[in-house]
Amino acid sequence: MRIKGFKFASARSFQKKWERDDVALIYSEREAALAGMFTRNRFKAAPVELSMKRVERGRCRAVVVNAGCANACTGEEGLADAEATAEAAASALGVSPEDVLVASTGVIGARLNMKGMRDAMPVLAQGLSPDDLSKVSRAIMTTDTVPKLAFEETDVGGVQCTVAGVTKGAGMIRPNMATMLAFIMTDFKAAPELLAEMLRKAVDVSFHRVNIDGDTSTNDMVLLMANGAAGGPLLERGTTACRNAADAVTKVCADLAKQMVMDGEGATKFIDLRIKGAKNELEARQAAHLISESKLVKTAFFGEDANWGRILAALGRSEASFSPDEVDLFVGDICLVRNGKYQGKAAETDATKVLKNRAFAVTLDLKAGVAEYNVFTSDLSIDYVKINANYRT
Repeated sequence: MRIKGFKFASARSFQKKWERDDVALIYSEREAALAGMFTRNRFKAAPVELSMKRVERGRCRAVVVNAGCANACTGEEGLADAEATAEAAASALGVSPEDVLVASTGVIGARLNMKGMRDAMPVLAQGLSPDDLSKVSRAIMTTDTVPKLAFEETDVGGVQCTVAGVTKGAGMIRPNMATMLAFIMTDFKAAPELLAEMLRKAVDVSFHRVNIDGDTSTNDMVLLMANGAAGGPLLERGTTACRNAADAVTKVCADLAKQMVMDGEGATKFIDLRIKGAKNELEARQAAHLISESKLVKTAFFGEDANWGRILAALGRSEASFSPDEVDLFVGDICLVRNGKYQGKAAETDATKVLKNRAFAVTLDLKAGVAEYNVFTSDLSIDYVKINANYRT
């Protein structure tokens, strides 16, 4: 599927000894309005620092993304490398360096192979095609096992518009942002301020709900670009057109977020962990993330063991308000704990059958209020340990 006015390409920049493309280019044929969200990790990578400044301008023409080298904790030299990458891309495209953003993912502490990056820019510019978004999704993979893309079409003020996105992320994943790179492109027309509002709301119900291993990266970045190439008027808040556009952005982000969890490092399970009946959303969110990060809970999911005690023990460490003798716990539709009391072997046997599925829900009802929150998480497998033990080798 094409997004009007956008073109894509990938090439090799030799950041690692991969026999595949490892750098990608996203290019808008016309100036695109821009919004972005970035990691809250204080060790921000050089490309994050540079792109954060350029997002403030609210517009761009291109994004360069490399895999294999994070360009993080590389000091002034790393920042100079990020700027040089943008300059090389701008030169190849015939645009201003200020209109080029950069993103990186990979090993922390290593400098970019700048010869490889510079050599790749003309190749990228010459290879641009409206049909090659899939090449971008493949080039930015690190420990990902599959590329991740999502598309939505919607009516925006009588004009058929497309929202498309790609993401990478399989490990070091915990919100604020979730550890990942994501790039959302659309051909509707919107001001940067409205795009930023759309993106914040979409991220809150998608990428901020992802928790694979509790770690937050130095390189997290989500960008939303809108070039208006589909035609139609500038979006206005409160209109049906604006709601349709925002819904499409949210659907793409949610789709990508779920794909990330399904492809979590070593993951064999997708768990929708739900907290309901909480005093407020803050307490529900804190409890959901704490449980989703529990190594004992996650290994039980991997073992398809309905170990309800681990889930309640994790909840008990949270700051959520509840009475232990009122809490209910469900695995799928099976009630394992009712009013704080174990429901017996038959219920556990039925819950174990649910855990054998690739995807399932776990719900805790705290009966302390009406607030709800859910997190998408995965299990913790033997392969996760192997992948991360050997990541730099």
